[in-house]
Amino acid sequence: AGRAKRPRGGGRQLEAGMRGILITCNMNERKCVGEAYSLLGEYGDLLYGPEQFSDHEERLSGSEREEDEDDVEAALKKEVGQIRASTEQKLRRFQSVESGANNVVFIRTQGIEPENLVHHILKDMHATKKKKTRVILRMLPISGTCKAFMEDMKKYTETFFEPWFKAPNKGTFQIVYKARNNSHMSREEVIKELAGIVGSLNPENKVDLNNPQYTIVVEIIKNVCCLSVVRDYVLFRKYNLQEVVKSNKEDTQQNPSSLTEEQNSKVVKPETEEKSSKEVKQENK
Repeated sequence: AGRAKRPRGGGRQLEAGMRGILITCNMNERKCVGEAYSLLGEYGDLLYGPEQFSDHEERLSGSEREEDEDDVEAALKKEVGQIRASTEQKLRRFQSVESGANNVVFIRTQGIEPENLVHHILKDMHATKKKKTRVILRMLPISGTCKAFMEDMKKYTETFFEPWFKAPNKGTFQIVYKARNNSHMSREEVIKELAGIVGSLNPENKVDLNNPQYTIVVEIIKNVCCLSVVRDYVLFRKYNLQEVVKSNKEDTQQNPSSLTEEQNSKVVKPETEEKSSKEVKQENK
């Protein structure tokens, strides 16, 4: 009964101190987790080689179960402890944990750099235009987490931002902010404070909202602040796996979401439509 009621992700929840990958999806979280494991496993093996597991299993012996039969609470506590120990021994690269928000999946990572792995996935999909997921929307690497309170975030980011922005390092940047199930944080205040910290690390760091070298991703869920600094955020369509595989022609001339793949391949824009769009552009100018 204890096992049946255990929350998805082995009872673990997103908390400060974790690293991983934050994934958004459209309603189907269970399928999203499956797609995430498949995609991350494929590219993880390519970059880091096959994952190695220990021989320890997450199970109780028959004698232990009999001894604890009369004490359900003790049995559950022991099982949870063994599962945690076993998980650490296995050093799993990817482990789903409860994110704390609907349509958001968090995959905790161990022994890899989330930003490098996700960038590699998006770079490959952008080059090949090969669609590999159906329900995953965005895939954001999370290189660090802290408590979602302004003082905690300021103290944490003073060190967290150093590899990218502390002199002699410098770059153009933008900050993108999203909060879920959190009402005590102010978007304007967070962006102002974090931009100030980046500026204090090196005055040559400049804001660029069109095509920055780095994008600081701030994702707040409940009382946890997830942070990362990513490259090619604009090029890779805000790290959206559905958008990054579309060609520029498809992006500008049509809305594929309203057409089937077969229709997309057959769409030809009539001359009259092109003329009218040019006229509209002239009017806009």
